[in-house]
Amino acid sequence: MRLEDIRRVDPQRMYDAIRDFPEQWRRGRELARDFDPGFTLEGKDHLIVAGMGGSAIGGDLLRTLVADTARLPVTVVRHYQLPGFVTERSVVIASSYSGNTEETLAAFEEARARGATVVCVASGGELLRRARAEGLPYLQIPGGLQPRAALGYSFTALLTIAEHIGLVAPDEAAWHETQELLEQQSEVFGDPSGNDALELAEALQDRLPFIYSGTGLMEAVNLRWRCQIQENAKRLASGNVYPELNHNEIMGWEYPGPLHEMIGVIVLRDREDHPRVQQRMEVTRELISDRAGYWAEVQSQGESRLARMMSLVNLGDWVSLYLAVLLGVDPTPVPLIGQLKETLARV
Repeated sequence: MRLEDIRRVDPQRMYDAIRDFPEQWRRGRELARDFDPGFTLEGKDHLIVAGMGGSAIGGDLLRTLVADTARLPVTVVRHYQLPGFVTERSVVIASSYSGNTEETLAAFEEARARGATVVCVASGGELLRRARAEGLPYLQIPGGLQPRAALGYSFTALLTIAEHIGLVAPDEAAWHETQELLEQQSEVFGDPSGNDALELAEALQDRLPFIYSGTGLMEAVNLRWRCQIQENAKRLASGNVYPELNHNEIMGWEYPGPLHEMIGVIVLRDREDHPRVQQRMEVTRELISDRAGYWAEVQSQGESRLARMMSLVNLGDWVSLYLAVLLGVDPTPVPLIGQLKETLARV
């Protein structure tokens, strides 16, 4: 593949946005570093990230990153309504890249009505207008991108806010390692003449992607892979997590046939996957990998949890981009989403 091949199907340059991810990471961290939310988690009992789509995935990455260390639970809400447990002792981060996501705006208003502590993250729009009007803390991130292509801004904002309010201790070594790793990956995966991301995309070109992973650090990365394939390549993608899939989905592989031959399985692995989950991954591969049309396993890279997480997030973004190009699909526009919003606006 050549860069000119990408340009022909990618006129709005999703390739450039993905290649710019390390710069987003650096700039996003700088923008959020001096942000003062004006509160801490003292006296709080829950943190909620309210968002949808590309604006919510950062919340999932935060949730899985801090699950083993956070002193209070973190929940991601993708809905108009907040859970019943949200009270004045809750913190709600309303995350909407455009600032106009109707579900997030509804959750914002409900959080205010319940007396929760609210902070907003957006590039502009109605959410920031309301935050300013009500004197609420907000962090404005750069606009002009598809929400899914702005993860470098939205996730660094959420993670840095989490540091400021005391959910997680700052770890500059992890931030630095992640920056360096993303820069290295950008050089390697950005070379369209050949790389691991392109090879995975080629294997998935005529197959239905199934993304498997453990339930821990890789759970949100699994979701990110599926969403990126769906939005960038316009290809259905399914997935599941260990150990749960060993208690149900594995039986769907019992009688292999033409449908199974159309499936391409990618297993996301991390060295901190539970030891029994790692054993389950090995046994599952031995039992069913030859029943799929394609089966591959990819290992996270880096030392820190943050670097390992983002190493596979970044790989998945590149796989989705190359898959779109191979399919001759413009990765940027999402016409069905646009049509859905236009129709809902009239009813």
